[in-house]
Formats: sequence, C-alpha cells, structure tokens
Amino acid sequence: MTPDVSRKSLFSLFFAPELRAWQGRMALSTVFWGFGVAMSMALAILHATALDAGQLAFQQALILGSAAYPVWILVAIWHCAPNASLFWGPLARWLTVAWG
Repeated sequence: MTPDVSRKSLFSLFFAPELRAWQGRMALSTVFWGFGVAMSMALAILHATALDAGQLAFQQALILGSAAYPVWILVAIWHCAPNASLFWGPLARWLTVAWG
C-alpha cells in the first residue's frame, strides 16, 4: 500500500460518518440533532470557553471552523432530507437555512 492510499484510507475511516452524512446516506434525525444541533452547541461552548480564558489563537481557529461548518451541515441536511418523511425533510432543510 502506497503512502497516498494509506492516508486516503485513514482519512476515509476517520471521517466516515461525516462523509456518509455529506453523501446523504444517514438518517436525517442523526444528522440534524447530532451533527447540527449538538455540534453547534459544542462549538458555541468551546468559543465561549476560549473567549473567557483569553485564548486568542484558539478563538481564531474556532472562528474559521465556525465559518465552514454551516456550509457542511446545510449540504449534509439537504442531502439527508429525502431519508425522512415529507413533513420532517423540508422542515429540517428550511430550519437549517434559517439558522445558517
């Protein structure tokens, strides 16, 4: 196995749930509540903690992550919405657009 193949495999293994969500192959409830709501709360708590501790470098890294995260979660929820009912799929899509 070449180093490039090994790195790609490790990347794919480590980020397998995120890749499945991005591709729309996960349950909408898992993506919406787990990756959407819980992760957003975790990012907010981390940022508040870094702000309180005066950790400027960590705050800046979190700002970059927080800027890219809404794009990823919007696409993941949009792709996973067909896995839910006709009520929950569109509702999750538009709630995520409004939040983003």
